[in-house]
Amino acid sequence: MPNTRIEIVEGWLGSRKAAFIEAMHQALVAALRIPEHDRTLRLIEHPRENVSLPPGKSERYTLIEITLFAGRSLAAKRQLYRALVQNLEAFGVPAQDVKVALIDVPRENWGIRGGQAACDVDLGFEVAV
Repeated sequence: MPNTRIEIVEGWLGSRKAAFIEAMHQALVAALRIPEHDRTLRLIEHPRENVSLPPGKSERYTLIEITLFAGRSLAAKRQLYRALVQNLEAFGVPAQDVKVALIDVPRENWGIRGGQAACDVDLGFEVAV
């Protein structure tokens, strides 16, 4: 049940927004083994004048912040980083222009399904991958 926020400079992606979001989701499915239907992704485009890019980064710099249940292995996280970079290449995003931050949250700190703690719910998938 990751919550994914993707931030980019507006304008360069054009009409490919849905495909871009789908590419991100497929990386999550492949690396974290979440169900295909488990989707919470937000694409936020910032006006160029509202962004200060890191030195040496292009206008396609992509900042990805994923809040997820704690418990994924380092191997799964590494696979996720690689899958995100690989999937974004199709959109002309250079590998060095992808920055990912994972926020691991214990399941007891996540309220889902009508106000239940996630630790009290059968999620239907394995978190410890």
